[in-house]
Amino acid sequence: MARSANQKLKLLYLIRILSQETDEDHPITTEELISRLEQYGIHAERKSIYSDIRCLTDFGFDILSVHSRSGGGYYMAGREFELAELKLLVDAVQASRFITQKKSRELIRKLEKLASRHEAGRLQRQVYVANRIKTENEGVFYHIDTLHRAIQENRRITFQYLEWNVKRQLVPRRGGARYQVSPWALVWKDENYYLAAYDAQAAAMRHFRVDKMRDVEICQESREGLEEYEKTDLAVYANRTFGMFGGREELVCLSMPEELIGVVMDRFGREAGVRPGKDGRILVRVRVVVSRQFFGWVAGLGPGIQLESPDSVRTEYITYLQNLLRDQTET
Repeated sequence: MARSANQKLKLLYLIRILSQETDEDHPITTEELISRLEQYGIHAERKSIYSDIRCLTDFGFDILSVHSRSGGGYYMAGREFELAELKLLVDAVQASRFITQKKSRELIRKLEKLASRHEAGRLQRQVYVANRIKTENEGVFYHIDTLHRAIQENRRITFQYLEWNVKRQLVPRRGGARYQVSPWALVWKDENYYLAAYDAQAAAMRHFRVDKMRDVEICQESREGLEEYEKTDLAVYANRTFGMFGGREELVCLSMPEELIGVVMDRFGREAGVRPGKDGRILVRVRVVVSRQFFGWVAGLGPGIQLESPDSVRTEYITYLQNLLRDQTET
């Protein structure tokens, strides 16, 4: 590129240098700016640097000048994201199960560009999460975008739904037959994305883990199931559904020591009905989707908890525990 043409890019190069190479602890002097611009074939003098910095600050860039015995200089003070905010985003990306390891690295590299190169090094120390299991479905990142688009355009979708086999491979369910549903919302639950959709064949709302969906395509047909969707409180439904496994919904009563109230509130929020029982116990009434995962949650709270009613669910729970005990004693 000709030297005169480079001169027209002077302000852009100044912004690049200040953004990538400076922060509060690493200002750059006027002499260093002149030298860095020379590397791009741009000649600059001290007076022109002063003028350029004023021009950039007048435009809105938060560039500060510091003066000290050691030299001082300029640095980019205001950025779109503070370092603490970038650390939070990096941690969220790395911790998310639904984002593959490859896509996590790509996103983190992009986030690093929003900080100076000095701060980017501090971001690298934030990216490790112990024993984090990441999805292996590389398409999940783009499926989420496709699902949002289908919802916005009021269209049905088709896809293959995957499951693990004994060879530790994700393979299509139903012999590869495609599912067709009407997508209504995405739900974040237990570190995974789920699609809440209306299944016309079952005449009911269903949920699907997005990282187990493959080849998602938008159909021309309009969505169905608006009535069913409007009857569903997704936030409440997600709290009632353990591990997002389906089942019938029941109002159950649990008796437990009052010190377990925090566990109940963390799980169900203010939806839970709580009243005092006898001998330091409480009675909790909540609506749940009855499943093995729900029974496992109850059992995990320890011997102090009792499933009081309804009798049908209590009987199922006892049978569940008896089967567990039988399977353990027979091995």
